[in-house]
Parts: sequence; structure tokens; C-alpha cells
Amino acid sequence: MDLLKAMTVFVRVVETGSLTAAAVACDLSPTMVGTHLQALEARLGTRLIHRTTRKQQVSAFGQTYYERCVEILGLIDDSERLAHDHLATPRGRLRLTAPVMFTNECLIPAIADYCERYPEVKLDIVATDAVADLINDGFEAAIRIGTLGNPDLVARPLKPYRLVLCATRAYLKAHGTPATPEALVTHQCLTYAYPPRSEWYAAQPEWVLQGEAGRVAVRVDGRLKIDNSEALRRAVLRGLGIAMLPEILVHDDLRAKRLVEVLPDHAAPERQLNLLYLREQQTSPKLRSFIEFVLARFGAEPAPEA
Repeated sequence: MDLLKAMTVFVRVVETGSLTAAAVACDLSPTMVGTHLQALEARLGTRLIHRTTRKQQVSAFGQTYYERCVEILGLIDDSERLAHDHLATPRGRLRLTAPVMFTNECLIPAIADYCERYPEVKLDIVATDAVADLINDGFEAAIRIGTLGNPDLVARPLKPYRLVLCATRAYLKAHGTPATPEALVTHQCLTYAYPPRSEWYAAQPEWVLQGEAGRVAVRVDGRLKIDNSEALRRAVLRGLGIAMLPEILVHDDLRAKRLVEVLPDHAAPERQLNLLYLREQQTSPKLRSFIEFVLARFGAEPAPEA
């Protein structure tokens, strides 16, 4: 016997006044309502309702038992609502990883708004340019530059990652301003040292630029290679050479003229930036909240209509 079902049927019999009306309320046949009621009385060893062919009357014990059933069923409903509210509210610890530059310049400045909106979510952010394995490294989400290459992950495109060639006026005055991409080979080109788990780790220092004449790839070299974009920016600001840096990092420097763009007619290719998470049938409320927040702040612009 399903005790909770039988208690529910009993409550409906008392409240509606008949087995027939209770059957309609419970979407059961009158016979099944009678079966539930008899099974409940047999379990309790006493009559709950005195029934005749003309009327029914709740027994003294049945009235007391009815009140207790109403209380118990109400507590069960409250517990289910509590569980639903718990599952619907973003809460818990969310572990994610993102490139160092994106973390410093984009994610952290915006994260205060996320924390205010979802105060019960705790964030563990690992800022690294290494390619993390979401499953083995225990991440629920990742923001990554470059190709996806994993069918188990969902990739949501973000605004592309744009790079800018830049240097100080003092450096260009002392060493000359390159007029063509090929002229970069005579300059101190400060390059980024990619970590071992990056897809660009094994690549030779080469800058690819796109101009009116097409794509140009230039093998570059210089006295300095650094695995940190902020450190590379500071080296450029000290006049040590030319570097290809993320636009989000040097935007203020270019506006304040601490740096100037080199070869402005030749754009560095944009790199795809994606928000990644595991391809599961259902994501947790905390992960959904983070996905929606990141896409609203940093999502790719919709393609123009044809």
C-alpha cells in the first residue's frame, strides 16, 4: 500500500463528503478510492469512516487522524517546494578557468555585478593561458582562445580577441617606424612565450598581418620573450621594442598616447574566443546563471541580416 496516496485519498473523502466526489478529486475510480480507504483502516486497525448506504460519518479517531494527515501532507508539500526553490536558485561553488588577460581586463571588472546578482554562488577562478581539461582538472566552465577540438564541449562564441601592434614614440623615433610588415625583421619584436599546454606553444615567433595586398606572415625575433601579457606591456612602455598585444590590454595606453599603433593599415587576425562547458543534458542553475551572464556581457555580436 502507498501510505501517502492512501492518506491523500482519505483526506479527500473527508473534505468532499463522499467516495464518489473524492474519486473525481483524485482522478480515481470510486472502487479504487474504497480500496485505498479499506487498506488504510486495515493498517491502522480501526474505522476511520462509518459508511451506510445512505451516508458516511467520520469516526472520532478518523477526525483526529484526518487533522494529522492534513498536517503531514502539508509538510510534504512544503518540503517539495523547498527542494524546488533550492534547485532553481543558483548556489554553490563554481570552478572555472580563463586566460590571464581576459580574467584581469574583462572578467574581474564585471564579476562584482555577477556576485551581486547571485550572492549564493561562490567562484573559484583559475587564470591561466594553459589549455585546461574540464573533466580531469575539475572545471565546470572555461573561457578559451582558439579552436575547440573537443566534441564533448559546448562552445558559445564571445567577442573575438583582437591583437594590436604597438610601441612607444620614443622607440620609433630611435629605431624608425616600419612602413611595411617585412620591415619588422629589423626591429626588436617582443614576443609572447606560450605555455606548454597552449596550441601555439610549438609555433615559431611569427606575426600574421592582413593588409590591402593580402595576408603577410613575418618571422620576428627580439631580445625579450615573456609568458605574461602585462609584463610584455610594461616592457613595451619602457621602450624595449614592438609587441603584438591584446587590444583590451593597451586600449587606455593607445588613447592616452603612451603607445602608438604600428602598421595601422595591417590588422592582426582576430582570434576566436569561446565560453566552453560540458555537453550534458542539464546544466546546474549556477552554471546556467554564469553562462547567461558571460554571454550578455561578452557574447559575440549577432551577424547582420542579409
